[in-house]
Amino acid sequence: MPTDPATPRVVLETRDVIKTYFLEGIEVNALRGVSLTIREGEMVSLMGPSGSGKSTLMHIVGLLDTPTSGQVVLENVDASTMSANQLAELRNRYIGFVFQSFNLLPRTSALANVELPLVYSGVSGSERTRRAKAALERVALANRLGHFSSQLSGGQQQRVAIARALVSNPSIVLADEPTGNLDSKSGIEVMAMLQELNAQGITVVVVTHDDRIARHAQRVVRILDGRIQSEEIVRQRIQAADELRDLPAEEVAG
Repeated sequence: MPTDPATPRVVLETRDVIKTYFLEGIEVNALRGVSLTIREGEMVSLMGPSGSGKSTLMHIVGLLDTPTSGQVVLENVDASTMSANQLAELRNRYIGFVFQSFNLLPRTSALANVELPLVYSGVSGSERTRRAKAALERVALANRLGHFSSQLSGGQQQRVAIARALVSNPSIVLADEPTGNLDSKSGIEVMAMLQELNAQGITVVVVTHDDRIARHAQRVVRILDGRIQSEEIVRQRIQAADELRDLPAEEVAG
């Protein structure tokens, strides 16, 4: 049956993914047959409590880990049987990551931090600088290019991390608890930025345990005990830009 041209194409898909590992000799069934489809231009939240399997799923869809069984298909490429080097190449080409702990080099400039994925991809120095500057401009940090990450606030560091995720022009951005280490205002700013990028057509997946953060997305996938418990279209989506406008003037100014 032909695909409906009005339906966005599938960017990422898992098919009956199982992940089992052993912890101190005890078998842990982290994922128990997860099938998930992410389409181009979606913003999806993967939500669940600690130990639910959501972080394991994020690592598998991000090609940072491999399933015990099942398939992971990224951009129509079956990654399930790839070597570590092939996975790294596919990951660097199509996926941008944003982590809770930022994962920036502390005594390195914002510009150099953003350039890092391009260094690994063999991009020339002048092109790396051009693209990294453009990515930092997208997250409103053009005036912080030379600052070390240790000189930036938590919110600014996360924006550098978002710029780093964008610099390779990925098909999908995976954000793992992106507001977890931030104060409430900085967290709202980061979600506003992710929503803005999504509005520009970038596919975004947010992993979170927080229902309010999850409801910034268009769709919430709830995970419990290694299985998808439910999927929900968000009817009253939280708009972070509106939240920022509603903050007290002194808080916004800060």
